[in-house]
Formats: sequence, structure tokens, C-alpha cells
Amino acid sequence: MNATGSGGFDALATLRAGGHPIDLLDERQRTVFAALTETEVAVLNSIKKRLDDHTGEVEGQELKLV
Repeated sequence: MNATGSGGFDALATLRAGGHPIDLLDERQRTVFAALTETEVAVLNSIKKRLDDHTGEVEGQELKLV
């Protein structure tokens, strides 16, 4: 569990530690992610880990339009 300086849960730091590209989001989107609960972040991190564990099986195809 990551905490902010005030002792609260830091959703963004926990998501970053889980490998989510939080810093690529705009400020509005980061605000939404920052408000997630510990349970919600745990679910996102769990889903990401499961997808990462099966990257070859789940990875999408690249689409190129000419």
C-alpha cells in the first residue's frame, strides 16, 4: 500500500508501481484515477498482471490504414 504524505492511500503511486502509464494521462484523467479506492486499484493491478502474464495470447493486432 502506498500512502500520501498525509497518511492516506496514494492511488496514482500504487498504479505507477503496478506498471500503469499514469503519467501519459491528462490532468482530468489523473484526477479520476487518483480518487480510486484501494480495492479499485487492486482490481486494476490484478487485471493488468493477468494480461501481462498472457501477453502473447491476448495482445491485439496492429491496424494500418493506407
